[in-house]
Amino acid sequence: MRLDISEKTAALLTAALVEPADSGREALITAAMSDDRGFSEWVCQAASENDPVAAARQLSTHLIDSVANVEFDPSTLAHRTLVLLLGRLREVSELRRTYADRLEAEKLAAMRELAYGASHEINNPLANIASRAQSLLVEETDPEKRRKLATINAQAFRAFEMIADLMLFAKPPQPNKQPVDLRAVVTTVLAELVGDAAAQGTELSSPDDGGELVANVDRTQIELALRALVRNSIEALGSGGNVTVVARRGTDEAAATTFAEFVVTDTGPGISAELRPRVFDPFFSGREAGRGLGVGLSKCWRIAELHGGQVAVDSPASGAQVRLILPVQS
Repeated sequence: MRLDISEKTAALLTAALVEPADSGREALITAAMSDDRGFSEWVCQAASENDPVAAARQLSTHLIDSVANVEFDPSTLAHRTLVLLLGRLREVSELRRTYADRLEAEKLAAMRELAYGASHEINNPLANIASRAQSLLVEETDPEKRRKLATINAQAFRAFEMIADLMLFAKPPQPNKQPVDLRAVVTTVLAELVGDAAAQGTELSSPDDGGELVANVDRTQIELALRALVRNSIEALGSGGNVTVVARRGTDEAAATTFAEFVVTDTGPGISAELRPRVFDPFFSGREAGRGLGVGLSKCWRIAELHGGQVAVDSPASGAQVRLILPVQS
C-alpha cells in the first residue's frame, strides 16, 4: 500500500510514533487527520471506521504495525525521518518480543534446576523427621504427645508431597500415552474431590453429553493435571460457590486442527491481569489475593507441555476459567 502524505502529516506521524502516552499519540494522529484529508480517508478505511476519532484511537493502538505496511515517498526530510524511525522501532519491538520469550524460557529453566536441587537436599531431613516421629509414636502412650507426634509426621508427609510436585515440574517422566476417554477422567477426578468440596459447601458439577471423548494421553498425568486445576478452584472459593468441569472437543480453524480440552470454571474472585503472567511460576502464590495459585498450576502447565498442549487462563465477568488443551492425536 502506498500513501502520499504532506510533510506536516509525516512530521506529526513521526512524533506520534515516539509519543509514550496513548492520549498524546491519539491527539497527534487526530491533528494529522484534520489537516490531511487523504491521510484521514486512509486511516478510516484501514480501521473500518466512519468515525475519525475512533479510527485515530485504533491507529494509535497499532501504530507501528499499521504504518509499517505503507510505502512512503522518501524525497522529503520528514518522510525519510519517518521511514528511518519506523524501521528502528520495528527492530526494537522485535528485540523486545524475542527478549521476553528468551527471558521466560531461561526463568523456567532456572526454576527447574532450583526445584530439582532443592528437592534432593530437603528430602533427606524430611525423611529423618518422619522416621523419628514414627519411632516415637510406637512407644508413646500419652494421648496428647501421640497427637503432637502424629501432627509432625503428617506435616512431614505433606512437605514430601510438595517436593514431589516440584520434582514433577523439574524432571517429569515422559508420558506413557494411550487412548483415554477424557470424560471418564473427569468422573474419576470429581469423585476424588467431591468430599473436599462438600466440606466447604462448594458444588462440583460436570455437564456431560454422554459420549466418549478420546485423546492419546498419559492417563495418570492427565488426572494429576486436572485434579490440580479443580483443587485450585475449590481453594479459590474457600466456601460456597460452584466449580464446573467440562471435557469437550474444539477446532482451531486457523491451523485446521482438532483438539480436546478440559474447561474448569469457578465462581470465585477471579484472577487479576497483574497475576496472570505469573500463575504458572512454581514458587509464586496468589493466596494473598484469595487464590490458591502456585505449584498446582505449574504442574498442570508442565504436563500439558509434555503432551504437546497448553493451558489458558482467563477471568470472565465473574470467577475464573482455566482450559487444559490437548491434541487429540500426538
